[in-house]
Amino acid sequence: MRRIASVIRLRPEKEVEYRELHARVWPEVLDTLRRAHISNYSIFLRDGLLFSYLEYTGQDYQSDTDTIAEDDATRRWWQLTDPCQQPLESAADGEWWAPAEEVFHLD
Repeated sequence: MRRIASVIRLRPEKEVEYRELHARVWPEVLDTLRRAHISNYSIFLRDGLLFSYLEYTGQDYQSDTDTIAEDDATRRWWQLTDPCQQPLESAADGEWWAPAEEVFHLD
């Protein structure tokens, strides 16, 4: 199992919309995530920053995330959620959610 965390900024004027969307995530989007071996997925909010945590149990993360990106329902979902988000200034070119480094873990 691989633990993955990432960070992105939430546009303040979009917080209510973002919360409402995530109160009712589309079942098709959730099914696509599960088929891509993603579980224990959470998004946290603090001081305008969204922190994402998930666990990946597959064998080829890049292939599985490519499959997610090709899913029509997920792409429509991102058309709603992406305008709510703003990449961090420290994100690499073309990077949306910036990966966070794990510095501690307790099992």
